[in-house]
Amino acid sequence: MSHVAISVFDGEGYDLWAVRMQTYLEGLDLWEVVEEDDVSLSENLTVAQIKAHKDKKTRKTKAKSCLFAGVSQMIMTRIMTLKSPKEIWEYLKEKYEGNEKNRGMKVVLNLIRKFEMQRMKESETIKEYSNKLLGIANKIKLLGKEFPDSRLVEKILVTVPERYETFITSLENTKDLSTITLTEVIHALQAQEQRRRLMREDHAAVEGNLNYTKENALIVKKNRRSKYNNTQVFSSCPHCKKKGHQPNWCWWRPNVKCHKCRQLGHVEKVCKS
Repeated sequence: MSHVAISVFDGEGYDLWAVRMQTYLEGLDLWEVVEEDDVSLSENLTVAQIKAHKDKKTRKTKAKSCLFAGVSQMIMTRIMTLKSPKEIWEYLKEKYEGNEKNRGMKVVLNLIRKFEMQRMKESETIKEYSNKLLGIANKIKLLGKEFPDSRLVEKILVTVPERYETFITSLENTKDLSTITLTEVIHALQAQEQRRRLMREDHAAVEGNLNYTKENALIVKKNRRSKYNNTQVFSSCPHCKKKGHQPNWCWWRPNVKCHKCRQLGHVEKVCKS
């Protein structure tokens, strides 16, 4: 165990360093003497007691040496006058463990402030926004602060864009929001988001068909005004790839049925049967 490098404490990350140092000392069978108080020798000791006392003193010196080796020069100047490993350990714990907790609390407060300031952007999806909130909440939990899912539920329902307002009102009328889970809220909002997306796609498709019909009407009108067939302005037919006619006039329409061969895909006029 003695070949393992000692973690050096420089005033930051005391909690992690303390765990590592205690484990290191336990591996060397020295942690016991760090926890013990110094005991003055009584008179008339037996040879065995004197030997045990010397052994313990040697172990205390080794533990003290490990603690000195495990701190930076700046920390060393603060503990070098302390006599026992227990004094050194308790000094470091009292001075730096409290600072770690204070710093952790500041981080928690900053994260809570960041959480409260969040608002879902119009360009964000429910998944993106909920993942962002969950990321902040998980950081708060890792620092030892309780952060119930009910706060996430409330935050999401209050801060999503107005386009979800009707859905949220419906949710309030059909569900008990005090017992609804975070997963249920996210899935319900994602389903609503999916429905809105499909509606937009359908609307776009209808608009496209209307535009195509209007364009065709204009083309037909121009063709009727043309004097010669070779001046018609029809675009290429999607069925036969030729110009000069509308797709619904094409002899090779896929849904037309030949009266001669009874097959789909052409009219009787061009049937090769």
